[in-house]
Amino acid sequence: MELRTLGYFVAVADAGSVSAAADVVHVTQPAISRQLRQLERELGVDLFVRRSGRLGLSAAGRQFLPHARDVMSRAQGARDAARSYAAGRLERLAIVAPTTTLTDVIAPFLATLGPDDPMPTVVESDPREAYDALRHGADLAIVTEPPREPLASTPIAVLPVWAYVRADHPWHNDETVPLKDLAGETILALAPTTRPRQILDTALERAGVVAEHVVDCSNPQVAQALAAAGRGVAVVSDDPRFGLHPLQIIDRDGPLRIGLFAAWEPHHHAAATLAEFATRLRTFCIERYGLEVAPEE
Repeated sequence: MELRTLGYFVAVADAGSVSAAADVVHVTQPAISRQLRQLERELGVDLFVRRSGRLGLSAAGRQFLPHARDVMSRAQGARDAARSYAAGRLERLAIVAPTTTLTDVIAPFLATLGPDDPMPTVVESDPREAYDALRHGADLAIVTEPPREPLASTPIAVLPVWAYVRADHPWHNDETVPLKDLAGETILALAPTTRPRQILDTALERAGVVAEHVVDCSNPQVAQALAAAGRGVAVVSDDPRFGLHPLQIIDRDGPLRIGLFAAWEPHHHAAATLAEFATRLRTFCIERYGLEVAPEE
């Protein structure tokens, strides 16, 4: 069954005659008649009957017509989508991002999208899983390390790894805390597989400092909640919650920071659109957090 033949069937049903349909689809009457007879043979039913010299739909034809219209509509939708893809446009945008980035960066950014932007879907993902996600249908991945080749990528932001304390903590009026001082506190940190924790552990090892007490937390909100309860100092990269006070953690090389990068497949049909989208995300981060988070070019 060919789409063209279904189109002839719909045209005849709408026009009421083969001759009128021939004028609409610009095909000769004999050609349309042959195609309709072939369609009826394939389906095993008569789609038309003649009454008083006019061609009308049979009972089977009336029931078949909505299905034919649906197929034609879907086919046209597929053609329109293909033209959109060929032009490098996106109708939908699948993004994978870590929890903190999703909550504090991606979600606020999505709130700024306009009606002409693609419809986004966002999936929380461990950065280690982001590359597999790109191979299995995701369009854009936000990761916390420079993406490996051959992926295309661009830096988005360089954000602080914060130490959060509550208002009655001795550091609540400070802006920074030395790493060696932080090591003497109960540290409410994320799991060792997360990038903020890895940055902290690497800095401690490099400085030759041992943290006296580290509590692993399931996510950044839990770490901050425990800090608000007076159970220690939360070390995370997300925005402050529960009225906590942020301090930049200083080691011998300066503040501890975490990089954000956008990555995508270089041969993606909308690679140029994804690059532009990543640039918009970087601009949003700078507007939200200030020039100090701008990545080096």
